[in-house]
Amino acid sequence: MPAPDLVTAELTLTGRLTTASNATFLGSIGDAAVVYKPIAGEKPLWDFPDGCLAHREVAAYLVSEVLGWNIVPRTWLRDGRFGEGMVQLWQETDPEQTAVDLVPEEDVPETGWKEVLQGQDENGRIVSLIHEDTPALRRMAVFDVLVNNADRKGDHVLAMSDGRRYGVDHGLTFHSEHKLRTVLWGWTGDELSAEELEGVDRVLEGLDGELGSQLAKLLTAEEIASFAERCARLRSAGEFPAPSGDMPAVPWPLF
Repeated sequence: MPAPDLVTAELTLTGRLTTASNATFLGSIGDAAVVYKPIAGEKPLWDFPDGCLAHREVAAYLVSEVLGWNIVPRTWLRDGRFGEGMVQLWQETDPEQTAVDLVPEEDVPETGWKEVLQGQDENGRIVSLIHEDTPALRRMAVFDVLVNNADRKGDHVLAMSDGRRYGVDHGLTFHSEHKLRTVLWGWTGDELSAEELEGVDRVLEGLDGELGSQLAKLLTAEEIASFAERCARLRSAGEFPAPSGDMPAVPWPLF
């Protein structure tokens, strides 16, 4: 969890992200740049009636930590100008890198990328949704399956200059029903690696210990039980799942 000064020191607001669907502010705590999403600024969602988005964001960070893959930037709950909310360390992305992209179909790279789907742009041209084929992004795809991420847009994958890939905006996670909507479908049917399986094992073990205790403060008992079932099901299958159910397999918009 965050150092005490990140919890108790003054949170100064410096701006607001007006494109976000819920109240989202930029701020600082000392020298640390942060994102602050107050619970009071969340819009009610009919299909996520339990708890709040901030709690789900913190729960996603806790799972990321147990996985040991550093997917979610440090995230915690604390008070701010508009009451309790989620606070997350801001990440400066590399503008020269992208992990998810839309390209003309003839420009899909032959290696190093996975094609997810094709569609038409506003000019009627065929374009392809692609994402990079890297261990970092594979781990994020595993994470999304476990937490049942209903909103993995391309812009929610942050490409860092050192090759790391952070995932952000995890308010729509941990639903007890199947809600997986993601742009990271490129490994459907592929076997999980030994490292990925070991990560799932760490989560399953953690659910019987500290992780389970922490999640009990943030999620409902039904959500935690469904989370445990997803972990066990993925571990047993040993491969990336395919889209299923009647709901769309990708979020909209894609970015």
